[in-house]
Amino acid sequence: MTGDHQTLALLLFSAFVAVTLGITTWVSRNRHGSAEEFYAGGRLFSPMENGFAIAGDYMSAASFLGISGLIALHGYDGLLYSVGFLVAWLVVLYLVAELVRNCGRFTLADVVAARMSERPVRTAAGTSSVTVSVLYLVAQMVGAGALVSLLLGGTSESARTWTIIGVGALMVIYVSFGGMRATTWIQIVKAILLMGGALALTVLVLVRFQGDFDQMLRTAAQRSGHGNAFLAPGLRYGGDWTARFDFISLGLALVLGTAGLPHILSRFYTVPTARAARRSVVWSIGLIGGFYLMTIVLGFGAAAIVGPEAVRASNAAGNTAVPLLALDLGGGADSTGGTVLFALVAAIAFATILAVVAGITLASSASVAHDLYASLRRPRGKQWREVTVARVAAVGVGVVAIAIGLLARDLNVAFLVGLAFAVAASANLPVLLYSLFWRRFTTRGAVWAVYGGLLPAVVLVLFSPVVSGSPGSLFPGTDFQYFPLENPGLVSIPLGFLAGWLGTVTSAERADRAKHAETEVRSLTGAGAV
Repeated sequence: MTGDHQTLALLLFSAFVAVTLGITTWVSRNRHGSAEEFYAGGRLFSPMENGFAIAGDYMSAASFLGISGLIALHGYDGLLYSVGFLVAWLVVLYLVAELVRNCGRFTLADVVAARMSERPVRTAAGTSSVTVSVLYLVAQMVGAGALVSLLLGGTSESARTWTIIGVGALMVIYVSFGGMRATTWIQIVKAILLMGGALALTVLVLVRFQGDFDQMLRTAAQRSGHGNAFLAPGLRYGGDWTARFDFISLGLALVLGTAGLPHILSRFYTVPTARAARRSVVWSIGLIGGFYLMTIVLGFGAAAIVGPEAVRASNAAGNTAVPLLALDLGGGADSTGGTVLFALVAAIAFATILAVVAGITLASSASVAHDLYASLRRPRGKQWREVTVARVAAVGVGVVAIAIGLLARDLNVAFLVGLAFAVAASANLPVLLYSLFWRRFTTRGAVWAVYGGLLPAVVLVLFSPVVSGSPGSLFPGTDFQYFPLENPGLVSIPLGFLAGWLGTVTSAERADRAKHAETEVRSLTGAGAV
């Protein structure tokens, strides 16, 4: 990239960082240190504001950079991510949003602990939430590293490393000083920027082909080197039965995982009522649906205009397809238009990463403080201590995410998010659905459901091609691959549900029918909700 690209993009990065730090400073001056303010922003956001914030939380670097890159490299098979990420919101809308808002206060564990023995349930749910959050954070860190590597011409590994460290430091500042209120406003600003940028690029792609979508697809197929196979299923996931099972596994993880993501669930507590939570989801579905339709145009547009070979040469995982597309649409590397458009897209992608990591870090620090710490110490009446622990936890989560992000810097960001979704669907979704809908569910069942999904998911990933045994793995020089699938969801999600059922039916504890009835009435009517 030329010096003009670097200077303009860095100026735009700096402007966004300055604005978000300004928001954080403004909010920190007006805060009053309560747990409700730090975790839920005082529950004062409107459904539209929260809908934009949810969309901002969900439309991550994986969506903007990773999905478009996968479509540019693998054609039709890359579409699975766009479809899966969107369809998942139907599960959230119909099964989770209102019920979670009525039953909980700040975290997933609040919903489960309402009718169980608190300490073991909070410990299990807190551990699972932190694990999912760290996996999700790693994807954003990798996206930031790839973006800056492209901006600096791909020559500086140290710049990539310092970028990942810098993103980690910024997210800790946002969360520690601003809490949920600052994080929400940062998400709203970012959602508007991202939708505007994606819309502008989509229009430019369609203008390039005179609005002929069919012509764009044919050009993409020709440039891919695969012909019509590029537009048909099977290029990435159809080679053999292992690849097909991987396809099913990934689909399950994407569709079921959203309802178990801690940073998404925590957003339902920032509105005053369950009705507002449902309306928030409707707003977010409209925004997210429009955005994923645009990623399809951007992915095939990148394949048709830039070409898969150029994308792969820039970044083997395809994470830089959209910035390269912007460069070409603006007039090329040496043009003013190309420089401006590339810098805008790079800045929006960087803003996306910063905003998403802030939301995830807040959710994970809340799990550490409100679930893990509070279950051990029970500091009743001392909310300031719990909030202090949450701020310290944000630093710890940031350090862990930076370390793993440096290790996983060459993996596709959408693929990494797929792993996070698999763990969320395996560990968090079973315990959440059982708690809300199964009258006989017990404490042992809850703990077994969490660990019965979490441990197999993590262990299967460790022994999968993601970690070792293939050229694109974390440790390509070693081979301890014993599980053939890249995504563990096909095995670990049923194990989570099975473990929850088995723990319940073998438990000597009798389920508290009165507490279940109270939870059921509260979840459906909102009576007694915080």
